[in-house]
Amino acid sequence: METKSDIRKKIYAKRKTCTDVQIDTWSRMITEKVTALTAFQKAERVMVYADYNREVVTRYIIEEAWKQGKRVAVPKVTGKDMDFILLTDFSQLKSGYYGIPEPEEGEIVSWQEALMIMPGVAFDRENHRVGYGGGFYDRYLEKHPRIQKVAVAFAFQILDQVPTEPTDIFPQVIITEKETYHLKENI
Repeated sequence: METKSDIRKKIYAKRKTCTDVQIDTWSRMITEKVTALTAFQKAERVMVYADYNREVVTRYIIEEAWKQGKRVAVPKVTGKDMDFILLTDFSQLKSGYYGIPEPEEGEIVSWQEALMIMPGVAFDRENHRVGYGGGFYDRYLEKHPRIQKVAVAFAFQILDQVPTEPTDIFPQVIITEKETYHLKENI
């Protein structure tokens, strides 16, 4: 099995070959699937990453959440931890940790129940996830076990198998522009 480091290099290289039009088109297709989920429709609070470096564009998910009157929060890294900050306008986002867009300031939310849209570098069909290596989402979700977890990715990020560790927390659903993968605990 490939190492997480090798997987990251391979997927980063593949993302660089995608055109802006592909990224935008696939992201809009993924947004339609995410917003059609019962969990999204029922959620009053949505926690979602601000995309960076050719990830699935989350702006469309955020806009739809606002349009439906949902509260939205995005992550901000502080040391080894990650908080979620209430987002009311895209102008709050500035270049932060490793250049990732995050709010400079704002209300830290402590939602125990919400729908989280999470990123990842690669996944497999068992919903295992290779993140970016910082463990931020695993640590955050360990403290917030009732948060529903949906990962978004491009189809090329789904591999046959990815390595896992005991501390990994997996999404309940993974949505790509082509497929949706559910764990047994459907949301």
